[in-house]
Amino acid sequence: MQTFFQNNGKSRFTAHKTFLPAALSVAIALLLSACSSTDHQQQSGLPAGIQLVETHNPALGTPAIPYKKYKLANGLTVLVHEDNSDPLVHVDVTYHVGSAREEAGKSGFAHFFEHMMFQGSEHVADEQHFQIITAAGGELNGTTDTDRTNYYQTVPVNQLEKVLWLEADRMGFLLDAVTEKKFEVQRETVKNERGQRIDNQPYGRLSERVAEALYPAGHPYSWPVIGYMDDLNRANVNDVKAFFLRWYGPNNATLTIGGAVKAEQILPLVQKYFGSIPEGTAVTPAPKQLFSLTEDRYVSFEDNVHLPLLYLAFPTVYARHQDEAALDILAEILGGSNSSLLYKNLLKNQLAVQAQAGHSCMELACEFTLLALPHPASGKNLADIEQIIRQSLLEFESRGVTDDDLAKVKAQIEAQSVFGLQSVQGKVTQLAHNETFFAKPDLVSADIQRYQSVTRADVLRVYQQYLKNKHAVVMSVVPKGAAQLRAKADNFVFKRPEFTEKSTTSAADLTERKATDNFDRSQMPKAGSNPAVTLPQTWQTQLGNGIQVLGAQTTETPTTALLLKIPLGLYFETPEQLGISSLLAAMLNESTQNYSTEAMSLALEKLGSSISFSAGDQYMTVFVSSLSKNLQPTLKLLEEKLLRPAFAADDFSRLQQQSLQGLQHAEKSAAYLARKHLRRLLFADHIRAYPSEGSIKSLSKLTPAQLKAYYQQLVKPKGSMLIVASDLPKETVEQQLSSLFQGWQGEARVLNTQIPPAKAKHGVIYLVDKADAPQAEIRIAKRSLPMDISGEFFRANLMNFVLGGNFNSRINLNLREDKGYTYGAFTGFSGDKFAGSFVASAAVRTDVAGAAIEQFLAEINKYRTQGIQNDELEFMRQAIHQSDALQYETPQAKLGFMSQILEYQLSPDFVKIRNQIVQNISQQEINALAAKHLDPSSMLILVVGDAKTLMPQLQQTGWPVVAYPQQGKP
Repeated sequence: MQTFFQNNGKSRFTAHKTFLPAALSVAIALLLSACSSTDHQQQSGLPAGIQLVETHNPALGTPAIPYKKYKLANGLTVLVHEDNSDPLVHVDVTYHVGSAREEAGKSGFAHFFEHMMFQGSEHVADEQHFQIITAAGGELNGTTDTDRTNYYQTVPVNQLEKVLWLEADRMGFLLDAVTEKKFEVQRETVKNERGQRIDNQPYGRLSERVAEALYPAGHPYSWPVIGYMDDLNRANVNDVKAFFLRWYGPNNATLTIGGAVKAEQILPLVQKYFGSIPEGTAVTPAPKQLFSLTEDRYVSFEDNVHLPLLYLAFPTVYARHQDEAALDILAEILGGSNSSLLYKNLLKNQLAVQAQAGHSCMELACEFTLLALPHPASGKNLADIEQIIRQSLLEFESRGVTDDDLAKVKAQIEAQSVFGLQSVQGKVTQLAHNETFFAKPDLVSADIQRYQSVTRADVLRVYQQYLKNKHAVVMSVVPKGAAQLRAKADNFVFKRPEFTEKSTTSAADLTERKATDNFDRSQMPKAGSNPAVTLPQTWQTQLGNGIQVLGAQTTETPTTALLLKIPLGLYFETPEQLGISSLLAAMLNESTQNYSTEAMSLALEKLGSSISFSAGDQYMTVFVSSLSKNLQPTLKLLEEKLLRPAFAADDFSRLQQQSLQGLQHAEKSAAYLARKHLRRLLFADHIRAYPSEGSIKSLSKLTPAQLKAYYQQLVKPKGSMLIVASDLPKETVEQQLSSLFQGWQGEARVLNTQIPPAKAKHGVIYLVDKADAPQAEIRIAKRSLPMDISGEFFRANLMNFVLGGNFNSRINLNLREDKGYTYGAFTGFSGDKFAGSFVASAAVRTDVAGAAIEQFLAEINKYRTQGIQNDELEFMRQAIHQSDALQYETPQAKLGFMSQILEYQLSPDFVKIRNQIVQNISQQEINALAAKHLDPSSMLILVVGDAKTLMPQLQQTGWPVVAYPQQGKP
């Protein structure tokens, strides 16, 4: 289903809900300890200042995540989960503070401090946190939501002490490093983030506006997590320092460490780095604030959108309230899938192009939401859509809850629970989340039980208690100048409190906490030897119809993931049938000869399985995810979907119209316009110049007969690839696959294409007008190398790493960290077997677009002419070489790794060959590659934004500026 609106607002507790089945296979049980107890053990052997709170070693086969819980004298909670399946460790520090802890008029501080925590501390230089972790071969980030902020790193296990040193330094030694200059730069970065993620996105302000209307005045959820820019503009650096001192003490934090570690061995390091940090101000739980509305609040706003949108939000409970599980199930029944009521009443009959329901929970409150975007050909306005949604609620009331309703949700819960155990990060995230909010790190069994115990009567009761005859916020988002499309005239106006005075908080108002140590914190710990990384052991076979199979056994969870790649995609199309591959993939997600769309969706949901088709440039891919115990029936459904599609006329009409509306919706996105027009400029005489989703002209002319003929010609087994990652042994997988696709025969078409050189002018700025856009999308690009595994393409990306290939690259530090022009700026080589490109990209403030281009060009040219420095070369080598431990952890990661082996006919040890290249590539070779590939005069520039604002700036760069496209044509 085409998705037009994606809720990218506040992070929700629902994102952290994870569940486990009532009974798991032995494969899961092997993750767990054989000891069954939650005991308070003796404290002997622990470092002074650390208390063991509990050891959680569930009985064999119990659905749970084992851990040990400790408490430091300063209040820091420490959780350790031991998992030796991969030589890595994931470290999470969660502070129980989010936007809900802010004051009216001082919004955005929690999110702002997420940025400041990466700007260096007393013993860590500016921008070094990212560099140190990247050089260690790790990954890192931070997130903020309404109720908590977390910082996390995944690194090879030999780098753990370094991570603890970094996290402790910013917990206990941050404020002296927070300067006025850093404050100003990050304030600009946050503004860019808001512009990119909210203001320059269709429907981007929806969550913010709904919250303003839904929550009572002064409620901590009534302002956005990212904050109001006016509030940040009034703040000074001492305001955010005061916020840090209030909320970022160790007593308001949970440190969770998971991976190939032993608790007893790492606790001395925890005590060393965190033990001396003074306790912060006492923190008490925030009160739950349940409320209801006295009338329906109709609100609206105009946006740069193609389709109007209706959004209903009902206040309900709070996270882990006794009614939360039943409300979640109610949301699934109403609008969670293709077997839901909203699908039947709005999507199936083409009254809407998107419709869904959800129940999102936070610490203090939950929201039950329903949304729909009417199909423009349906003749239905937002008022009509509201009535259909309300009639769907009444239909549910009369229809009741079926056995299938409960069975499918409970099966999905079981599957999601097991999938949540596939990575150390997933398990650590659960432990940290549950400890922070509920002081119970492992709630897996409890969650399973509360969902399994929901009855039909429970679901009907919560419907009557929270939705029936209850009032909601009814939000209408309409295209600019189309206020008449609102569901109803606004009857509620949110009045944001006005704060005009600048802050007067001074350094004298701050009382800092200082740690006293008996060691030198300025000395960064040295890492031990790189851990031995075991490449996935693979096996190969071929099915009777010619499908090449590559498999690997992964025993951490009782799951199976399959990736089927069929040669079919944009490269096989003609301009007249552009988009036919993507439309075919969408059709294969629909009804079959023996199942309606709804029945197929229900059958998969009751297994806890998923099957999804998609199409790209070269392949149609089919991704299958299943509990291994349900693999056989899942494969039968895969065979049904792949070999017996119905090509039903109503399915085709609905999907065709959704695709057409999706294209018109995409035209409102500056990032989409940049991608679309850049392809035309770089590949104008080849099918690759077009977007894989097609064009309005081509999609409008496609017919079901053409789609069926295309399917019959190209969907063939011989030449296709099937990659499998499963806990099942090779023999079992082969046996189950042997009976699959027996009636499917034929040979896939061999792709052989020649892509001519680009014809667009170099040294020219092409300007695409997007009136009143708050940001400008910049692309500096040229045609370049086709993709290879260990040749010049691979080496060119090694060369690019320090220019624009990581957070600490020259370009990102310049444009984001030094000048605050953008939320992120990057460069890179990308491509396939036939062609490639080099692209530098960023979304920048409109008022600095010209200056940003000049900085881009200056950095590229400087690197081309002066080359890489010795320390940069070593940084690249360390970062790429040491990242191997993170590459093969999950089944999905293994599928990606093995897919390369099949597609490029590699031996599994190609990784060793690439590591040798990384280790041995010289400064001279890097510089020669930069000189060869980074000449700015060989590049073109594409800018998408407000032309009237941009034109004067772009002309000052000295590059000719061309309005593009001209009269609808490039």
